Amino acid sequence: MNFMRHSPVRVPEPLHGAPRTAPERRIAAARSHAAGLVSALAERFPVVLHLCGDDFFRTMARAYVTQEPPRAPVLRQLGATFPAFIDGFAPAAAIGYLGDVARLELARSRAGHAADAAPASAGELAALVPAELVDMCVTLHPSVSVVASRHPIVSLWEAHRDPDAIVPVQSWAGETALVARPFYAVDTWRLPPGGGAFLTALARGLTIAKAAQAGYAAADRFDTASNLDIVFGARIVTQIASELAPMPR
Repeated sequence: MNFMRHSPVRVPEPLHGAPRTAPERRIAAARSHAAGLVSALAERFPVVLHLCGDDFFRTMARAYVTQEPPRAPVLRQLGATFPAFIDGFAPAAAIGYLGDVARLELARSRAGHAADAAPASAGELAALVPAELVDMCVTLHPSVSVVASRHPIVSLWEAHRDPDAIVPVQSWAGETALVARPFYAVDTWRLPPGGGAFLTALARGLTIAKAAQAGYAAADRFDTASNLDIVFGARIVTQIASELAPMPR
């Protein structure tokens, strides 16, 4: 029995395209990598994205990843210098608050990856003697960050975190944000006047009395009681003692 022998069928050139050269493959890979980084930044800074629009954000993010490519393969470190880049990005100069909103979102991202720690129990807090409290030091939860701005960054973040339910910012004044994850979800609080200086002093290991002095120095309207209400109410204190080692920053 004879079998007919067929020569291999050649695929027409338009169906598979011309083979890429090595430089073309590298350029395509670089573009794909950059696009992935830009998408990751969009996920990490959703309010910044919403404030400036998708096209503007992606143009800015592409410039960022080109100028400051990631130095580590850990994706959660991506964008650590993005707020400072935004401050110096000339096309964003008209949106003066954008860099500080990015700092708030970066703090929230970092809080989500911070180490876990058990907050002081309600019983421990209830046992405190008010007269002795001023001479005590506290250890703050590892996820705690303070972000101060001359812009209403907490109000802006609250107004734009849900693109489908934008709420107008009522008062255009500087705000300081407290960001922490004492339990499962990252939370954000708006601090009273002087609250940023107060919390920063507590994080340095100063007593509550000395931290209050820092608060008064930062704002004439500083109120120790209202700031302590936030600190203890937010459950961001993990230890209370008469003397503690300064919290590493």
